[in-house]
Amino acid sequence: MAQTVGDFIVARLHEWGVRRMFGYPGDGINGVFGALRRAQDKIDFVQTRHEEMAAFMACAHAKFTGELGVCIATSGPGASHLITGLYDARMDHMPVLAIVGQQARSAMGGHYQQELDLASMFKDVAGSFVQQASVPSQVRHLVDRAIRTALSERRVTAIILPNDLQEMPYEEPERAHGTLHSGVGWTAPKVIPYAADLARAADVLNDGRRVAILAGAGALNATEELIAVADRLGAGVAKALLGKAALPDDLPWVTGSIGLLGTEPSYKLMTECDTLLMVGSGFPYAEFLPKEGQARGVQIDLKGDMLSLRYPMEVNLQGDAAETLRALLPLLEYKTTGSWRDRIFRWNRSWHETLKDRAMQDAAPVNPQRVAMALSSRLPDNAIVTSDSGSCANWFARDVQVRHGMLCSLSGGLASMGAAVPYAIAARLAYRDRPVVAMVGDGAMQMNNMAELITLAKYRKPTDAAWICVVFNNQDLNQVTWEQRVMEGDPKFEASQQIPDVAYHKFAELIGLKGLFVDDPARLGAAFDEAFASDRPVVLEVKTDPNVPPLPPHITVKQAKAFASTLLQGDPEQGSVIVDTAKQVLSSMLPRSKS
Repeated sequence: MAQTVGDFIVARLHEWGVRRMFGYPGDGINGVFGALRRAQDKIDFVQTRHEEMAAFMACAHAKFTGELGVCIATSGPGASHLITGLYDARMDHMPVLAIVGQQARSAMGGHYQQELDLASMFKDVAGSFVQQASVPSQVRHLVDRAIRTALSERRVTAIILPNDLQEMPYEEPERAHGTLHSGVGWTAPKVIPYAADLARAADVLNDGRRVAILAGAGALNATEELIAVADRLGAGVAKALLGKAALPDDLPWVTGSIGLLGTEPSYKLMTECDTLLMVGSGFPYAEFLPKEGQARGVQIDLKGDMLSLRYPMEVNLQGDAAETLRALLPLLEYKTTGSWRDRIFRWNRSWHETLKDRAMQDAAPVNPQRVAMALSSRLPDNAIVTSDSGSCANWFARDVQVRHGMLCSLSGGLASMGAAVPYAIAARLAYRDRPVVAMVGDGAMQMNNMAELITLAKYRKPTDAAWICVVFNNQDLNQVTWEQRVMEGDPKFEASQQIPDVAYHKFAELIGLKGLFVDDPARLGAAFDEAFASDRPVVLEVKTDPNVPPLPPHITVKQAKAFASTLLQGDPEQGSVIVDTAKQVLSSMLPRSKS
């Protein structure tokens, strides 16, 4: 049988090193799926329940492996369903290729069924490269350029394939005017700033007496370099959420997460520093960085368009984080005073006690912070942790302590609901031997994550390491409820916020997984031990209290006034809200629970 265009595309993807694709079939992309079958398992195809989840998985695959993520969908609604997951990749600078079908070329422009203007639809999310193929000899350079662009620019790219073209015999481009002859291969370059710029950065950092470092996702592969630079400068290090695994939390000068979901030591680190070194982070909330003019700034980022964007930096260094820090280190002077770090150590010690106090406060029935704390103490050193957006992200950010060797992530820039389970599935398929834990709110479970448990069940193997989905069941779209209370001064609007009670653990059992249910905090430890020891994936459903507030590291006057306004208007959960908030605010001054 002659090689079709679909056959060539699959073979070319394999040449580029692609070994896994996520997606959902349909007649608009049948030619490529036929080629995948004929390729005899050269590329594993993962059939998701929904195309959006396929794009989330492709993004997570890129995050956890450093490889290209690939997702595939049919024309029309299949292609449009990919968009949210692709925006997750775009916002977090992940290399992802989307391959989508289209109606036959002869039907284009005829208002045909499932005919959408896909090039226009993908133009924003895949703006670096989105092209529709017209003739067989064109697909070679489309595949090559789409992949090379995705990898080199860390962007989303898209190829649109009319369904009739996929079945045609493949033709190599002629040696003629108007043709292209592309090739396979790309290796990441070594990107470091000029010596003069490194010297200017070193001068700023050496002059600092209270140096703060903010590490983001761009620093994930620069752990040892970060430690060396931080020790040389006597600095404290805060972490943006996407950079949570960049440094272990057991280092006494690591202050944890920053921002609304961050820690009090990270807040103090930024408000009291005189010098800021920002490494690989696009952390968006300027109010949690030093006040403009308070600190001199140096920033390192691989992408030039992210430099001096959040804070006016004195020196901007475009380069790879590890390479740039390595080049910078010999130019840095040892700090002789330990007073700055002594203060950071004290902040951290006090904060960790506060976290324990808050987690151990009674709740109705289970304090969600206690769930995260119980999980954190039982995580194996090589665990991979994912979190959804929502209030569970607060507990992931603050109460889950990352150790050396762990991986973790969530939907960062997009902050989309529904990413935790597909992320955890992608992690499972990439690392069969590593324990994986997803922290998910019940809103995200109902939105789309329950269905993807079926995908997990379909692809699980008896030899897999532990896989656990921790569901925080509070029957509330909790993060938004608290945002309404604290940011808008509005009481909880039950019509929009209250969601049905679902037995998630029973659904797990229905599809062949293990289900556990906890509504007593004293049973949390045993439940986690049972889950990690299970011979199959586990859904651990915990009935948590929606009225335990996800307190920011610093409560502003505006937030206090808005919360007071909420209470004056009368919140439907007012009594519990007042009691639980008082417990959390005063926790460090109250005796700790013995339970």
